[in-house]
Amino acid sequence: MTHIDLSNRTDFPAAFDERTTLTQFLRYVRLTVHAKCVDLSQSDAVKTPLPGSPAMSVAALVSHLRWSEAFWIDVIFLGQPNHWPGTDDDSALQMRAGLERPLAELLDEYAAQAARTDEVVASHDWDAESVHNNEDTGKPFALRYVIMHLIEETARHNGHLDILREMADGVIGD
Repeated sequence: MTHIDLSNRTDFPAAFDERTTLTQFLRYVRLTVHAKCVDLSQSDAVKTPLPGSPAMSVAALVSHLRWSEAFWIDVIFLGQPNHWPGTDDDSALQMRAGLERPLAELLDEYAAQAARTDEVVASHDWDAESVHNNEDTGKPFALRYVIMHLIEETARHNGHLDILREMADGVIGD
């Protein structure tokens, strides 16, 4: 497993311009995912304690966040082929796939995707438009929207990770 340095996990940006602020928030919510997984056993990582959400586990959420970031950056923004595990009829497959994989591998893949996203963000203007358009409006997405969406998605699932981690082994944290 790749070591992720959590000592620099902060939501405070080095500068207050839009790009620095948003990329720092994205970095912070991603590192929070990793922080929620520190010292979590594999058996606890794949526990699915919610009867109404049979694929909801820590490992499944890490898998989902990795694939969500790949989908938004690689597929929607850059127009690359979709390698998302799942279909329109079974979008939860990418979560269930996390139940069958070591958490350490999932976290490594998530970190690699985050690095890929960071490279794309660094090499594009904030107003750069996606290759694929919004299905509802027919208009492309600006990069800033994609990054805001990733922040929202990751932050929302960090709340789920809080609950799942506490249910799994009692560990709580910020």
